[in-house]
Amino acid sequence: MKRKLQKKYIILILGYSVVLLLIPYVLDYRSKSSQVKHGLQQQRCPDLENTMALWNNGDRLGNSNETTEDNGNRSQSKLHIYVHATWRTGSSFLGELFNQHPDVFYLYEPMWNMWQALYPGDAGSLQGAVRDMMNSLFRCDFSVLKLYAGAANISTSFIFGWKTNKVICSEPLCNAYKKHDIGLVQGDVCSKCKPRDIKELERECKKYPVVVIKDVRVLDIGVLVPLMRDPTLNLQIIQLFRDPRAVHNSRLKSKLALVKESIQVLRSKKQTDKYKRLLVPNNRVNRAENYVASAMELICDNWLNDMLLVMNAPPWVKRNYIQIRYEDLVLHPVEELQRLYRFSNLTISPALEKFVLNMTHGQGYSSDKPFLISSRDAKEAIFAWRERLNVEQINQVEAYCSEVMRQLGYQKRNLDQTYSKKTSLRHQTHPFI
Repeated sequence: MKRKLQKKYIILILGYSVVLLLIPYVLDYRSKSSQVKHGLQQQRCPDLENTMALWNNGDRLGNSNETTEDNGNRSQSKLHIYVHATWRTGSSFLGELFNQHPDVFYLYEPMWNMWQALYPGDAGSLQGAVRDMMNSLFRCDFSVLKLYAGAANISTSFIFGWKTNKVICSEPLCNAYKKHDIGLVQGDVCSKCKPRDIKELERECKKYPVVVIKDVRVLDIGVLVPLMRDPTLNLQIIQLFRDPRAVHNSRLKSKLALVKESIQVLRSKKQTDKYKRLLVPNNRVNRAENYVASAMELICDNWLNDMLLVMNAPPWVKRNYIQIRYEDLVLHPVEELQRLYRFSNLTISPALEKFVLNMTHGQGYSSDKPFLISSRDAKEAIFAWRERLNVEQINQVEAYCSEVMRQLGYQKRNLDQTYSKKTSLRHQTHPFI
């Protein structure tokens, strides 16, 4: 009899515990269902609340004089800039505008070696290492590169896009060029430069008032929050966007070169049901194309997450962050260059204005070497996707990038106004700038 009563009590206690555990989930589900029903559910970054906690965990300066002090320090201390972009958005061209400036020490895709060394590690698990490397590089400590070089000897003939890097190919490291002369560095000329030890490059780095890193391996701005909060680093972010359809077209054109990194990006989301399907291509014949296309969906999600994060960020973040669209840069090059240099505390010269005009008024767009920086026809570059993507491909990108396109002012297949000056980020009141 006692045993029966004990069993009943145990069953009642267990049942009561289960009910208590289920109540919060039921209430949360009802709340979310109500929001969806009334159109209140907002698409948001999965880590948005955690990152917002970092934003709001005390301001960097922590007082009402923050604005004055922050702006005053910008012109006096060394400035570090990260060009935040993804693959095939025109980031190499944007980076080249900094490579050309005589006051800039420019680092081209320094995290490439890490991703190659740690392949097939997923992109998400590499974000902490990417941030730590960036922190060291901004401080002109290049010894971190040795961790991912294997048996290779680290020298100037190994890193930072050295064959076209203005600092590496100019005096005093090499006499092939002069840093104040504006113009593209020719790889065949620079390749004749004698390799120099990275210690010499570190000494040069410390001489420059502005250090710029251009890379495509930071998935979202949330990764950079600790660096942005560091008052000794003085970090500013330039985020580059481009029409997702043009990005998709360019990625397909370079699919064999991008397939490994696309897989790494896809693996970073493999634990979520939404993205599991992306790692299992329907068409096994064209796997490379499927992987590259699938990664585009994640890229748009990351872009939207960044917009939400910046929109809810404190004022000191917004002062140290700007957006730029590739289309605005190539259609209005001088105006956008002035805006970029003003943000970066750099002076502009007639030679630099002439350079950016020449780079956007070339003879064509097609190239056998899509990763090569060259003078191109701006209009052909931004509208090429219309001729090269089929209707199904366009519809697919417009479907899963629709909110990003809306926020950035890209209209769905409007042939006359897709990139009109009226929708330029520079001419509209945009909540994310």
